[in-house]
Amino acid sequence: MATRCMRGLPSRSGCDHILTTSVRSVKIESMNSERSDLEARAARHAALADPARLRIVDLLTLSDLSPRELQDRLGMASNLIAHHLGVLERERMIVRTRSEGDRRRSYVHLTSAASEGLGPSASAAARRVVFVCTGNSARSQLAAALWRQRSEIPAASAGTKPAERVSPGAIAVAERHGLDLAGATPQHVQDVMADTDFIVTVCDAAHEVLERGAELHWSVPAPGAAGTDAAYDAAFDDLAARVDVLAERLAPA
Repeated sequence: MATRCMRGLPSRSGCDHILTTSVRSVKIESMNSERSDLEARAARHAALADPARLRIVDLLTLSDLSPRELQDRLGMASNLIAHHLGVLERERMIVRTRSEGDRRRSYVHLTSAASEGLGPSASAAARRVVFVCTGNSARSQLAAALWRQRSEIPAASAGTKPAERVSPGAIAVAERHGLDLAGATPQHVQDVMADTDFIVTVCDAAHEVLERGAELHWSVPAPGAAGTDAAYDAAFDDLAARVDVLAERLAPA
């Protein structure tokens, strides 16, 4: 595997900072996709920025309503209701269907995608995610194990100064949550990382020593400093929440 240089750490086999054309192309395509997704999100948020339209969406989450019923619920003139429905319809958040009873009447429904596209969308692509901390004995091991449960993208972990073994506290908290770290072994970043990896540092010291900046940094306090079950549980919960968010936003390359 290609290696990376780190401040204060000797290189075992040199440094390779060359990005391949294919990797560069993937990143450019991801940026273009993110820009268009961002514009679409902005339009949908703008559609909900008016209190009347937000109220209409709230009402439609529980019941289909006719424009006249919406007019009565909001105490609003028919022309204003028509305007607000037009905005929501333009963003494909609602549809109207003709009544099977009184054919002169229509009902407004939320679309199945009404709430989609409001939160962050996939913002990058990765072939593999590598979680890095100092000792590769707790936080990075837990993050990689959580990732394997949550995403189809492969994961690995490594340390800038690997410990001799995985922390018993990390093994114990993993067991409490149905994960198995008993066979895990700390590894050095230079033996693990490749240029195409998506790097996430999960401790401040590792983040500050890596020459090539990580794509993401999670400032998770070291549970070993306190050494208590509560400290390891807190680190696990923090990592689990962050992994859930990233897994929604990272697509396979």
